[in-house]
Amino acid sequence: MPRVVWFVLDSFGIGGAPDASQFGDEGSNTLGHIAEWFVNNMERPLHLPTLQRLGLGESYRLVHHCLPAGWEEVLVQGGYAAGTELSTGKDTPSGHWEMAGVPVTWEWGYFPNQENCFPASLLQEIYQEAHLEGSLGHCHASGTEIIERLGRESVQSGKPIFYTSADSVFQIAAHEESFGLERLYQLCEIVRERLMTPLVGRVIARPFVGSDGSYQRTNGRRDYAVAPPKPTVLEKVTQNGYQVYGVGKLGDIFAHRGFTKELKASGHQDLWARTVEALDQADLVMTNFVDFDMLYGHRRDPRGYGLALEEWDQQLERFLRLLTPSDHLIITADHGNDPTWKGSDHTRERVPILFTGQGSFGIRKSFSDIGATVGNLFGVKMDEGTIFG
Repeated sequence: MPRVVWFVLDSFGIGGAPDASQFGDEGSNTLGHIAEWFVNNMERPLHLPTLQRLGLGESYRLVHHCLPAGWEEVLVQGGYAAGTELSTGKDTPSGHWEMAGVPVTWEWGYFPNQENCFPASLLQEIYQEAHLEGSLGHCHASGTEIIERLGRESVQSGKPIFYTSADSVFQIAAHEESFGLERLYQLCEIVRERLMTPLVGRVIARPFVGSDGSYQRTNGRRDYAVAPPKPTVLEKVTQNGYQVYGVGKLGDIFAHRGFTKELKASGHQDLWARTVEALDQADLVMTNFVDFDMLYGHRRDPRGYGLALEEWDQQLERFLRLLTPSDHLIITADHGNDPTWKGSDHTRERVPILFTGQGSFGIRKSFSDIGATVGNLFGVKMDEGTIFG
């Protein structure tokens, strides 16, 4: 019986998406720009020996015909490719669904990047059903920035903070105690129902705590995503009788479909621990390492992103000792989030694909090739994607 471990390094792009200019992201390159930043500012290369040994540098070379700044040639001991996204968005659900065999071929609903970006009619419907006096924000914003700016007013007025981004998302921030966590979740459920037409990908609860203008987001985040329109490889593998565990926020991303068990975790250390816990129980373990995106990409912190990658690489080296020769490992990403780029949104990029095997499998035309390959290991045939081999 195969055992597969599937790691998604949230936002770890490698640049070079052929349609990046359509998203305003031509020239974005998460790995490449972090490596350049380390050479220029830390006066040393970005040090990822385990990922390099598995083929990360060669995956990057497929796209750019060179290695990242400061890197030298190493002996590669794995299979590698570069993935190209077909989906219409550069958001988290689109990337995850496509790698699981269901590309997003429709247009999500988005909100314009302007003040008062939400339709007044939508807000009035929400207020009426949720018994709200009003809300704050109504703009594109970073979650940490808008909570810092409007948190005190939100607590004092009892009004939640509504905001969005370049993704198809409606985010709601509210104080866990003064507003109430369960009330926040109920509000998100109301908004979720209101945003089926046009179809907005996610409504996200963003609870925070603190007082006197010093506020911090908590681990109570909850994503209310629409379900994929057809079965992903996760669902099909589960239906074939295998144990499929999702670690981290994956249950939210896939609308809680396709997993026999969901293991919630917060922070990379906790995510590693829960992954190890799942290893002896599941046939397929899928883990999303969200801190790269949430803590460093969106906050445009190349130093923090690079140091987190180096720490993750060390953890990966230790984790590999737990695997047997018959296990399969896949490491990839869902989109880019170049910490040196303008703004604070995701960036349209190709992603690395590292997996059990040997040598180059080229630039892939769709992330769905990952799902097709995973499905093949479990005797599942997917409608989309081409198996590596």
